[in-house]
Amino acid sequence: MAKGISSRADNYAQWYVDIVKRAGLADHSAVRGCMVIKPHGFAIWEKIQGQLDHMFKETGHVNAYFPLFIPKSFLSKEAAHVEGFAKECAVVTHYRLKNAEDGSGVIVDPDAKLEEELIVRPTSETIIWNTYKDWIKSYRDLPLLVNQWANVVRWEMRTRLFLRTSEFLWQEGHTAHATEQEAIEEALRMQDVYATFAEEYMAMPVIRGRKTASERFAGAVETYTIEAMMQDRRALQAGTSHFLGQNFAKAFDVKYLNEENREEYVWATSWGVSTRLVGGLIMTHSDDDGLVLPPKLAPTQVVIVPIPKPDPEIMEVAERIAVELKGNGIKVKIDHDPKKRPGFKFAEYELQGIPVRIGIGKRDLEKGQIEVARRDTKEKTMVDIGQETNFIKDLLENMQKDLFAKALAFQKENTRPADNWEDFTQLLDEGFVSAHWDGTAESEQKIKEKTKATVRCIPNDQQAENGVCVFSGKPSTGRVVFARAY
Repeated sequence: MAKGISSRADNYAQWYVDIVKRAGLADHSAVRGCMVIKPHGFAIWEKIQGQLDHMFKETGHVNAYFPLFIPKSFLSKEAAHVEGFAKECAVVTHYRLKNAEDGSGVIVDPDAKLEEELIVRPTSETIIWNTYKDWIKSYRDLPLLVNQWANVVRWEMRTRLFLRTSEFLWQEGHTAHATEQEAIEEALRMQDVYATFAEEYMAMPVIRGRKTASERFAGAVETYTIEAMMQDRRALQAGTSHFLGQNFAKAFDVKYLNEENREEYVWATSWGVSTRLVGGLIMTHSDDDGLVLPPKLAPTQVVIVPIPKPDPEIMEVAERIAVELKGNGIKVKIDHDPKKRPGFKFAEYELQGIPVRIGIGKRDLEKGQIEVARRDTKEKTMVDIGQETNFIKDLLENMQKDLFAKALAFQKENTRPADNWEDFTQLLDEGFVSAHWDGTAESEQKIKEKTKATVRCIPNDQQAENGVCVFSGKPSTGRVVFARAY
């Protein structure tokens, strides 16, 4: 166990906070509920952002930016939307400060009250659909496929770094379509993009499904989700994609002329993932010695540490290896800082989750070898100089696959079926539970009250199966996934 990091087995919640802070990912800020994302944490977010942005553009989306402030009246136009976000909104009421007459500091100028209060963006459907009213006139303007990278504010009372903060970074896609079918296909396509990213880049297996009516996004007709299992066997909602029907088009009067020259309301989607993914990355792979990063999302994939300190011959080999690795698209760093001992460097890079560490010492050089250590298994291998590039390329690929395979095996081992209430309540302590539910909000709420578990999703691949609800005993036609969640 690394110094300053709690054991997962003893205190998982503290272990998570220790990883975030000791690995230099984020810290609490002077503003309650908000975080400072440190350089290493932000570099990971940039890797996530860069890959997702590429995937969005590959599916035809373009980026734009919309205002941080939303007129209060906009939120009133879609009833379910305002009800869903009303309790989380930060509100701007004045536009100016002034010095207090008693010299005690600055105060809000009572004469600078806004005519209409502004809401600090909790999500952008309303401001965007008010804009789309001017952008969409004809079927020729559709589909409109727009994404924005932004920050949002949702006034959370109970926060946790990356997982739930009052301000967080995210992307939000907002698209408009001519037909209902096109919009549904778009929402499912983006769910698939998120799932592909989670599994192929984060090495984090997910369950694709749709939310129950009570768990849907405020104002959505259908919400599609990807759900991941963390190492404490709790669920993490890792991304959502929403079919919005015509709710926002009608609220903001967004119509288009179809090919028959008739006016119709457009159909809409929205979808998003956030810096919560960094938290998911930590809790899926990391261990008691620190962060473990899948190679595809590691800002630095290989660190080279000369031993015991910079030496002309050693540095020449280190620099040659770095050039070769970089030429193969691998992110490399050489640490030749003479002020820190090699043992300290090894511990720090292990803590930071660097996938591969290369040690080059005098004796190794005499044998024509270097030491290569992989972060996930701690395995060390002596590799002949000249063979290291192919070895490390294969090692990084294998690490990526191994991390996913390990996480997938963990998910499968801790997902079990339950057919009665007693088994259901016992198995919830051990992970995900596949069980029958009668489809009613009443049973769903009672289960939540009694167990703190929710229906995480109705799986996309749900099989038809007659059974009875584990709570009510009423008929059910298929199993859903229950879990306690973040």
